[in-house]
Amino acid sequence: MPFIKEPFQIQKPIKLFLFLMKKFDITQREAQRFIDKGRVYLKGEPILDKSAIVDKDIEILYFKPQSKGIKPIFENSDFLIYDKPSGILVHPNCVATPYSMLDEIRTHGGSEANATHRIDMETSGLLLASKHKKAERFLKSSFEHKTIQKKYLAWVKGKVTQPFEVTKPIKLRNDYSDNKHKVEISENGKYAKTEFKPIKYNSKFDSTLIECKPQTGRTHQIRIHLFYSKHPILGDPLYGTSFEVASKYLEGELSKEERISQTGAKRLLLHANSLEFKYKNRFYIISKTSFENLEELIF
Repeated sequence: MPFIKEPFQIQKPIKLFLFLMKKFDITQREAQRFIDKGRVYLKGEPILDKSAIVDKDIEILYFKPQSKGIKPIFENSDFLIYDKPSGILVHPNCVATPYSMLDEIRTHGGSEANATHRIDMETSGLLLASKHKKAERFLKSSFEHKTIQKKYLAWVKGKVTQPFEVTKPIKLRNDYSDNKHKVEISENGKYAKTEFKPIKYNSKFDSTLIECKPQTGRTHQIRIHLFYSKHPILGDPLYGTSFEVASKYLEGELSKEERISQTGAKRLLLHANSLEFKYKNRFYIISKTSFENLEELIF
């Protein structure tokens, strides 16, 4: 469990935020966030007073990374890059999340290390993480200003023979009564553009491996644009399935066999394959995973 509650002995009276700054080597702002979130306890009760002076033993709930051995495929003094396996969260959803890529990022990058962009849990591939706050600010800003170029690979249903692009706007949904899609194509949504290029067709499974190049960064952009194009990603339990199947998936009740029969694969066959960006120097990183050869995941 990466979030642990650990007791600490206070040797002499000290302001709580100062104790946190010294103990965890963090800024005053970060220490005060610890207190605001109710993660410091005295006799089982959270201390919420940022000016509190502590002179008795306390307990602190904090993130303590526990690695499972996933190592970065590239790192320098500023950032790390991981080849994230499918099925792993980037950040913990809550304090009860048993494991996420943040465990590996903090294990190898230190206490300030952090992921700089999102990848869905089931999407595999390249994950860029900063080692310090300056790098985090720069890289997150680079993603926001689209100066980092990302390319994905996806196995999709049907035969795609020509490159194409989709420029349909995307809107977050808040009504799931008729379907479980997190986003939808809507004229009231935000502009979104994705370029697609076929790589190879597998006639046995009637599926095409395509390269996906998002020019914007909307939630589920590639998934909804491919669904709109009538080439949903194999293994996608939300876009391209029935309301019942999507509901069972979200409730954790969809069996592996039913998922395969309904979606054509045991996992979402979407992979973050390359990153191109500038940070002091120019970098072009390609995933070491041979996603093209993952046809054994198709049924």
